[in-house]
Amino acid sequence: MNALDVAKALEQTLDASRIPLLAISEEAAGKRTGPENWSRKEILGHLVDSASNNHQRFVRLQSKALLIMPTYQQNDWVRVQSYAARDWRDLVELWLAFNRHLAHVMRYADPGAAGHIWQAPGAQYTLEFLIEDYLRHLRHHVAQILGASAAA
Repeated sequence: MNALDVAKALEQTLDASRIPLLAISEEAAGKRTGPENWSRKEILGHLVDSASNNHQRFVRLQSKALLIMPTYQQNDWVRVQSYAARDWRDLVELWLAFNRHLAHVMRYADPGAAGHIWQAPGAQYTLEFLIEDYLRHLRHHVAQILGASAAA
């Protein structure tokens, strides 16, 4: 799947997710299923963090053939940003807006940069892989949030 196809699929996923996500109550969004599990708010916050980190990769890799950047400590990011204290509707709208921008970045990505490499300790991936994996990761967590809502 090329970046343009991923952009279109991301936009479709966002459109299909908006109303079901906004239908989740503030209380349900903040509920944890266990002491070590993230709430729906924290999962969506993690997806905002994923968007933030991948935005840097997607943009920078179009002007550099090799980008060395660290990975991020997802649990620390979720904790430090206190996603559990965020208003659910605001968090959903932030996630949607950020991802609509990422779809735009993908739509106009330079095909010649698809093989450019992001490297971190223990990781090395092409821009093409990162873009495709981003959509897979996002869909996994959206399904997790919506599946948990159906069970609640």
